Amino acid sequence: QVQLVESGGGLVQAGGSLRLSCAASGRTASTYTMAWFRRAPGKEREFVASITGSSATYTDSVKGRFTISRDNAKNMLYLQMDSLKPEDTAVYYCAARKMSNREYADWGQGTQVTVSS
Repeated sequence: QVQLVESGGGLVQAGGSLRLSCAASGRTASTYTMAWFRRAPGKEREFVASITGSSATYTDSVKGRFTISRDNAKNMLYLQMDSLKPEDTAVYYCAARKMSNREYADWGQGTQVTVSS
């Protein structure tokens, strides 16, 4: 089991930027796919982005605005969010999945991102 802790959330105006961080308890680069999910008010959790090795995948609504990255030496995951929109307002969660598994089993507690108009 991997322990995950998110940070970096906050309040920002539309068009602004935030950088989220996720600290993992152990080395995950060789074994895990890492991802960001979010849950907006009144909506179900949705996939945002994932990274396996150096290969990244994004949901269509954030392509060109968000960038997922890893620092393997520090065992950190990041989500750089630019050109933020009010619809990006959500609790953002870091998640980890063993590459041999189908589901994400390890989750952080989340960090709130609020984008005002």
